[in-house]
Amino acid sequence: MPISYTPGPLNSLCDVPGIRVGHAQNLQARTGCTVVIPENGAVAGVDVRGSAPGTREIEPLYPVRLVPKVHAVLLTGGSAFGLDAAGGVQQYLEEKGIGFDTGVAKVPIVPAAVIFDLACGDSRIRPDRAMGYQAAQAAHDKDASVGLTGAGTGATVGKVMGPQSAMPGGLGQASEVVDGRLVVAALTVVNAFGDVIDPDSGDILAGARNETGEFVNTSQFLREYGLRFSDPWSGNTTLCVVATNAELNKEEATKLAQMAHDGLARAIRPVHTIVDGDIVFALSCGKEKANSLLLGTIAAEVVSRSIVRAVQASGTAAANA
Repeated sequence: MPISYTPGPLNSLCDVPGIRVGHAQNLQARTGCTVVIPENGAVAGVDVRGSAPGTREIEPLYPVRLVPKVHAVLLTGGSAFGLDAAGGVQQYLEEKGIGFDTGVAKVPIVPAAVIFDLACGDSRIRPDRAMGYQAAQAAHDKDASVGLTGAGTGATVGKVMGPQSAMPGGLGQASEVVDGRLVVAALTVVNAFGDVIDPDSGDILAGARNETGEFVNTSQFLREYGLRFSDPWSGNTTLCVVATNAELNKEEATKLAQMAHDGLARAIRPVHTIVDGDIVFALSCGKEKANSLLLGTIAAEVVSRSIVRAVQASGTAAANA
């Protein structure tokens, strides 16, 4: 019989058993954060492709490191200031008795990564320890949020001509269930320098616009004016968490994160630029058996779908398709 592939019931990261997701945001300041909590911890991998990342505690995710599991992942606005929100997530987890047991204390391992959204609202207000705690406290296993929420609240795309040319980005989610047992899902915060593309048609769904409201086509603009173009807007970055109920070690989780980056390349053009901090985290939260080729192939697909859903939910694609 042929293998069946269907979106999960939530079409979100929470279709992976044991995953909880929570958000907190300040709508007036247009910033926020999103927390992913694997209930029993998760073997994790990470792959950084952008040249302008802002991160905290991603070193323990690499192979040949002592800590076997992470206890949450934080995606946040506020640029490097927003990394403070990780302390609130740690506080919440410590209160629950969750963390790496050092003998004298359980230390929650919370890798974190940021987007730059300071130019979108009030740059003096950023995700902090209190907001991180709020997002962790709000986490639940039925989250299917998309659009301008959590870490995606102030996200924008298409900034080749500066922030005035940009359109809303946002947070997107998608999942795939294989034969009713294997689940691969993605949650993506889309704050890209480039345009968001329909992977099937190649049409621009959201991106930089000129003074008449037409799409500029960032890739074409760079081809035409690249030699004279020296000051691109630097407030970018796309962040993604891919999760699965497949059993992986750190090396396999790292490969999953690497292959998932193909989804960014399918849906964002250009991507992984000098002014983006693009990062994919991968979490293994189960005991299902699956080969890494299949997992990586599905991961790239759900990542690209989550990116498209982010701009659709923000109202961008719907208004400009």
